[in-house]
Amino acid sequence: MQTNSLVLASGNAGKIKELQALLPNFTLIPQTQFNVMEVEETGTTFVENAILKARNAAKISNLPAIADDSGLVIAALNDAPAIYSARYAGEKATDSENIVKVLRELEDVPIEKRHAYFFCVLVLIRHAHDPCPIIAQGRWDGVILERPKGEKGFGYDPIFGVPSHNNCSAAELPFEIKNSLSHRGKALIQLKREIAAFHHNFFSKSDGLNPVQD
Repeated sequence: MQTNSLVLASGNAGKIKELQALLPNFTLIPQTQFNVMEVEETGTTFVENAILKARNAAKISNLPAIADDSGLVIAALNDAPAIYSARYAGEKATDSENIVKVLRELEDVPIEKRHAYFFCVLVLIRHAHDPCPIIAQGRWDGVILERPKGEKGFGYDPIFGVPSHNNCSAAELPFEIKNSLSHRGKALIQLKREIAAFHHNFFSKSDGLNPVQD
């Protein structure tokens, strides 16, 4: 196993693609390659659930692990779906089913009251019992569109409007532009800075987690 390998506590192909692109010098291995079962997300916050997932992946794989817990927060829905984003329409809900539920609940809400944001927490741990996980967060503000647009991305991307880009949806943005704007991209930049500032020996300098230049 390469020394710069990390097990990614996710089987979500969209998340894997985004994180691998943001860590080009790093080898991310999906936890499915180690037959890691999804851990029950019993936390009440993104942070708690990300830590649960990272510890579970590290324990089974015996590798350092990175976990992402993220979701969509909509003001008009009392900050739902939040930590329940992936299962908002039910435990086995598809992305399309979750989108349909959100749009139905916002049916009579005008666009000026459809503010929302994506929130991401990344947790990096050296081993399953690491007492000092590195935690980073990122936020991406936008609006909920009235109908889905675009074929790129995953999750709620087709209904997440990006004001800085003429309210096109996140699913219409080129991959590189989305990564530069997204909650996940921002969280990863913070994660790199945390390692550079406080955890110089967390990994070797060749692992792709060198200090980020402004």
